[in-house]
Amino acid sequence: MIRDGGPGDAGAVLTMFDSAVRFLVSQGRIGQWGGEPFSGDPQRIEQVRQWAAGGGMRIAEIDGEPAGCVVVGPPNPYVMPATEPELYVRALVIDQRFSGRRVGRTLLDRAAEEAVRHGVGLLRVDCYAGDDGRLVGYYERCGFTRSMPFYVGTWPGMILQRRLLP
Repeated sequence: MIRDGGPGDAGAVLTMFDSAVRFLVSQGRIGQWGGEPFSGDPQRIEQVRQWAAGGGMRIAEIDGEPAGCVVVGPPNPYVMPATEPELYVRALVIDQRFSGRRVGRTLLDRAAEEAVRHGVGLLRVDCYAGDDGRLVGYYERCGFTRSMPFYVGTWPGMILQRRLLP
């Protein structure tokens, strides 16, 4: 089940990010989000609270437990807006307890359905493009194509897009 998220979900979403960070650290991959829990970083806590209050948060649940989160809305501040109407995936995170259960893909498909419902034919996302490129490959397997590489300081990113309407 996917439901709208809200301010009461901020703690669960921080737990999801902490889970993802622990997984990445265990793989020796700290380039994406660093090695420290989101729940201990005031800036990250505030960002999650803003997402939760902003109306674009969707929570996937499995057996009544929050399993993943997608946040949609305008592009992240470091990304140029598209030259056409778009819906932007501002964040996607999965609680690693639910890894392998298609939670991320389901949330991305929900975002695509939401865009189409609003007559928007473009869904975009940005992600970490460093290390082994696995995250970019994940989005490609979910139907996105590479659009443009970018950097935030030395952090390498990739903007990907998914065309939804002819």
